[in-house]
Amino acid sequence: MNSSILIGISIPFLGTTLGAACVFLLKGEMNAVMRKAMLGFASGVMVAASVWSLLIPAMDLSEPMGKFAFVPAAAGFLMGVGFFAWDCFSACFRPGGTPFAFEQRRARGN
Repeated sequence: MNSSILIGISIPFLGTTLGAACVFLLKGEMNAVMRKAMLGFASGVMVAASVWSLLIPAMDLSEPMGKFAFVPAAAGFLMGVGFFAWDCFSACFRPGGTPFAFEQRRARGN
């Protein structure tokens, strides 16, 4: 196997492994400020990944559509928003469920 392939595979593998190993360093409850900072960073990474890895390539692939090249990407984005809204709405009908029930249970200590 080519050595550049091994290096290319091992870099993300090591990064993921070391990042996951940080869980073992956290004992007990995490500070609320640290949790908010980590969630904010993770959500920023996911937004960036969705824009540069999904939305922009979708618009590039639909370039032959001319001025309507944004339509497939916009439709996919709106479908994602719809699925998220449906998940929040349908949580009201689950046992003991309200939108974002997981966060509410954790705040109560359950």
